[in-house]
Amino acid sequence: MSSLSSRKSDHIQINLEKDVSHTLTSGLENYHFIHQALPEINMDEVDLSQELFNKTLKLPILISSMTGGTPEAAVINRILAEVAQEYGVAMGLGSQRIAIEEPEQIYSFQVRKYAPDILLFSNLGAIQLNYSYSIDQCKMAVEMIEADALILHLNPLQEALQKNGNIHFEGLLPRIEKICRSLEVPVIIKEVGWGISKETARKLKNAGVSAIDVAGAGGTSWSQVEMYAAGDVHQENIARAFQVWGIPTSESILQVAESTTELIIFASGGLKGGVDIAKCIALGASLGGMAGPFLRLASQSIDDVRNFVYELQQEIRICMFVSGVKNIAELKHIPLIYRKDH
Repeated sequence: MSSLSSRKSDHIQINLEKDVSHTLTSGLENYHFIHQALPEINMDEVDLSQELFNKTLKLPILISSMTGGTPEAAVINRILAEVAQEYGVAMGLGSQRIAIEEPEQIYSFQVRKYAPDILLFSNLGAIQLNYSYSIDQCKMAVEMIEADALILHLNPLQEALQKNGNIHFEGLLPRIEKICRSLEVPVIIKEVGWGISKETARKLKNAGVSAIDVAGAGGTSWSQVEMYAAGDVHQENIARAFQVWGIPTSESILQVAESTTELIIFASGGLKGGVDIAKCIALGASLGGMAGPFLRLASQSIDDVRNFVYELQQEIRICMFVSGVKNIAELKHIPLIYRKDH
């Protein structure tokens, strides 16, 4: 097994076996819907569908980018893709760098045959554009999985916490802009768990990015993952110092929404269920994404994943019903109450 494959496998095991949650919360627990005792709508007429990137989504749910590059990851991705097809949700794949550098791993990402109709996102680390990657590798990532859009993920803190991490971020924005101008599919920028600021969102919008996944603080903390993966007491101590770093998901949604009205926003980072997804949409997002829960359930059985998506669907539908909104467009325009209870 290559060092890259080994690291991928280690990351899966750490996420499944260790507590890698952020010390910070998403902040969504401080936002509350205004209950409407007389909603004047029928719950079975509440419409959870929307159009994104020329695809119809039945539910405003994103199975967030997680894994690929190992036999175990191939099984997980197939299970998630089959459920995404069944329920009409979007799906992102883990970083495809390993598939580009080790072509024998491509199979672990190829889920289109299991999910011909879903909105599917390919994924590369944006920093690789500063380390020899170009439009060619971006096209390769998209074409190998027949993706509808490309996610370029930003992870400066994770790279800084890795031994020999890729930490040369200077000049990355112009390279992102070049990809946005040259690639035939939309480009999405995603953080990996520390959020996107208003200033960063504005720069990315001007560079031609179509959407941002805020991936804020509150869910999986990759500083914690790297702490467990370090194998070195000094690296562990350094990673531990960043337990409370990042922009909480709710705040990051608001910052990106404030920066521009032209960006599509995806929300991930510590979402706990359908009510949290609905809150994110009310704050300005189009989709709510989860990774950790899907990874754990897919490692158990496909039925566990199906049941989870069904529960999310019903929670979102009921939330909209008792808030008096009939569709996603209306949900985006209702006010929430901010109340910090602790």
